[in-house]
Amino acid sequence: MFRELERLFETIVREVDDGPIVPDVTAEQIRAHLDRYNFSEPMPLYDVAADVKNMMQTWDVQVTHSRYLGLFNPSVTFPSVVGDALAAMYNPQLATWRTSPAANEIERHLLGWLAKQFGLPEDNASCFTSGGSEANLSAVVVALVHAFPALREEGLRHLPKQPTVYATGQAHHALSKIMRMTGLGRSALRIVGVDKEFKMDLGDLTARVEEDRRNGSAPFMVVATAGTTATGVIDPLPEVVSYCRSHDLWCHVDAAWGGAAIMSPDLKQHLAGIEGADSITCDAHKWFSVPMGAGMFFCRHPEAVHGAFDSAISFMPAATNGGASDPYVNSTQWSRRFTGLKLFLSLATLGKSGYAAAIDRQAHLAVALRQALQATGWRIVNSTPLPVVCFTRDGLDAATFVPKVQQRQIAWISQVTLDKHAPVLRACITSIRTTDQHIRDIVDQMNTIFLEESAPVDSLGCANAA
Repeated sequence: MFRELERLFETIVREVDDGPIVPDVTAEQIRAHLDRYNFSEPMPLYDVAADVKNMMQTWDVQVTHSRYLGLFNPSVTFPSVVGDALAAMYNPQLATWRTSPAANEIERHLLGWLAKQFGLPEDNASCFTSGGSEANLSAVVVALVHAFPALREEGLRHLPKQPTVYATGQAHHALSKIMRMTGLGRSALRIVGVDKEFKMDLGDLTARVEEDRRNGSAPFMVVATAGTTATGVIDPLPEVVSYCRSHDLWCHVDAAWGGAAIMSPDLKQHLAGIEGADSITCDAHKWFSVPMGAGMFFCRHPEAVHGAFDSAISFMPAATNGGASDPYVNSTQWSRRFTGLKLFLSLATLGKSGYAAAIDRQAHLAVALRQALQATGWRIVNSTPLPVVCFTRDGLDAATFVPKVQQRQIAWISQVTLDKHAPVLRACITSIRTTDQHIRDIVDQMNTIFLEESAPVDSLGCANAA
C-alpha cells in the first residue's frame, strides 16, 4: 500500500515541478466546472478524484513547487503524507486518553521530546493545534486566566483593570483577531517600537508598560516573535524573557516558523533565551515540512493550562490514572484528529540530523540568493539568519514587478512594505527541493525583467537595448 502511495507522491511532485506555479483562472471558470456536481446521483470515485486532482494541479498556486518562494507553505516529506493517510483511515478521536491510548501517547512522546529541544522542563504542558493562530490564542487565554484567576467564573466585566498585551508591529496579525476573540478588544494590544533591524525595542517596551501601569491598566503579557513573517527577524529573546520575569509579565514566544531552527546546531544559537519563555508557538506545517495543519502549543506551567481549559462532563470517559491526561481539558479543542502522526513519522524517518541538514540547506540557499542579488545590483533590506530575503533596487516598482515574475512562471515571490517605505520584494526558501540552480535561474530572469522595465523607450514605444 505504502509503495503505491509513494509512487503517486513522486508522480505528483514531478508534475508540479514541471508545470506552472501560478494558475491563470477566474472564479467563474471554476464555478462553471463545478456545476457538474449537483450531488443528485452517485458518481464513480476514481473519476471524481481524478477531476479534483486536475483542478488542484491546474487551478491552485503550487506552494510545493521548487520555485515557490512565498509564504511559509512548504513542500512536504513523504513520511508525513503517510502519517496523514493513516490518521484519516483509522480516524482516532483524541479528545480523551481512553478512546485513543496509542495516538495520545505518540503525541505525548513527540511533544515531550520537542519541548526538551526548546529547553522547557519535562513537566510542561503541550498540545497540537490547528495552527499558529490557535496556539497563540491558547497562550493569551492561559496567560489571562493565570494573571486574573477570577476571570474563570466572573468574566472580563469583573476585572478591576484593563488587561494589556505587548508586541511589535512585525508580530503576526492574528494577535489582532485574538484580542477581539478573547473580549479584550484591539485597543488592549499595545504596539511596541522596533529598532533599525525591526527587532523589539526594549526601551520602548519598558516605557509602554510603565505608562500603562501608571494609567491604571494591567499589563500581563509580552509576545516576542522568533521569525517574523515579513522579514524573518528574531526579537531579542534573552532580554525580553529577563524583562518579563523581573516585571511579573507572561512571556510568550511566537516561533511558528522560526522555531524549527532549534533542530540545527548552527541556527539554534539564534533562539537563545527561548528556554525561559512561559509559552511557545511552533508550527510543524511550516519549517518541519508536513501537511497543513499542525500547530503546536508548549507551556511550562501545566497548572495554568489546566486552569484555563479544564471541564468535567458526564458523558466523557473517566480520567485515566498513571499520569495520563485528557487533551480536551488541556486545550481549546474537543474532538480532534491525530494531528501529530504526520510529524512523528517524518521525524522518526529523517531523524534530527536529517531535519538539521534540510534546514541548514535552506539557510544556505538564502545566503546564495542574497549574494546573487547583491552581485547584480540589488540591495538587501532585512537582516536575519533565517531564509527570508527582502530586497529592492533603485528604480524598482514592486507593484508591477511581482506580477511579471509570477505571470512568466519564474517564481512565486511577494512584496512587503517595511516601516512605511516603498514596497520591497520578499522571497522565502520554503521547499526541500529548491536547489542552487533554481536560485541562479530566478535571479537571472528577474534581472532580465528589470532591464526590460528600465530600458529607454523610443518614439515608437519600443524598448531600446542599453
